[in-house]
Amino acid sequence: MSQAARLPEPREHAPVARALALTPAALRRRFADAFAIRPAVYWTDLLVSASVGWAAFVASGWLGAPWLALAALAIAVLALYRAVLFIHELAHLRSGALPGFPLVWNLVAGFPLLVPSIMYVGTHTDHHRSSTYGTARDPEYEPIAHWSPLRIVASVLLMPLLPALIALRWGVLAPLGWLLPPLRRLLIRRLSTLVINAAYERRLPTGARARRFWLEEAGATAAFWLAVGLVLAGVLDPRWLVRWYALATAILVLNHLRTLAAHRYEHTGAPMDVITQLLDTFNIPGVPVLTPLLAPVGLRFHGLHHLLPSLPYHSLGAVHRALLDELPADSPYRRTEVRGLGDALRWLLATAHANQRQAAGAAR
Repeated sequence: MSQAARLPEPREHAPVARALALTPAALRRRFADAFAIRPAVYWTDLLVSASVGWAAFVASGWLGAPWLALAALAIAVLALYRAVLFIHELAHLRSGALPGFPLVWNLVAGFPLLVPSIMYVGTHTDHHRSSTYGTARDPEYEPIAHWSPLRIVASVLLMPLLPALIALRWGVLAPLGWLLPPLRRLLIRRLSTLVINAAYERRLPTGARARRFWLEEAGATAAFWLAVGLVLAGVLDPRWLVRWYALATAILVLNHLRTLAAHRYEHTGAPMDVITQLLDTFNIPGVPVLTPLLAPVGLRFHGLHHLLPSLPYHSLGAVHRALLDELPADSPYRRTEVRGLGDALRWLLATAHANQRQAAGAAR
């Protein structure tokens, strides 16, 4: 039996959870101090990541030796991947908690990579509500463990197509939508959200959210046409666009693999309580340095994040370690932990294969 197949299965969790008070309210009281946002950590992390990333990206075009250029591009990918994933923190930050941070994030990451924060802010909460998590109204969930392994692999191989589609969305369709209101409503509902669930439809924004949506849409459109204009004017070598495409593709592939390793994806639509939702996620302490590079900004502690969505990313590691020190061996929380991203991905593929064989057997 493979190691992935030996991962612990969630079962009989409710009595244990009650005995340990493994509930969001109890944990918020237990770790109250950990919920304080540290602005210096956020600002330093974002600005250093973005600065290193864009400096390495520029260096990748200036360095003569191909291996040095590839090394610089790899550094750019990892640094800007970290910067981009602050979009997840933006989705959970209270309004006004970090003044100016959403704007700066869009300027250094969201607009130049054509992923404005509106693609996540305002919809990610549907992934956390107990009434919508794992259902058709969850933008970030599909029963992937019931897909074929081939389909799972294909979902990774399709990532190189997405930068072109994203550029089309913000560079071409957005201006057309301003002229054609029915098209714009369709774009907002179906083509403005980072999703796994392709059937997800977001609600049309109103009031301040509608103004924010328009401003960020305009920012992404302006970034696209600025790059195109600089190329057409001969100021920017077209090869920079090729490098941008490679950068965006690599970030999307890394993020998709991380996303596949975040959940078990076994549920097929029934609403879940907090502990069932927890047991559908993975915590991945992993290898020092490497795993935080592949699942940055606290996203390797995805199980804990679903228990405490408002816990700042810089507190997740300490709270996770404290829970492991305090909880007994049979705690449901411990059953969320796997050693690395590879273990979670192997488990998903093995489970998908087993589910496909079971479905085929039932159909005979």
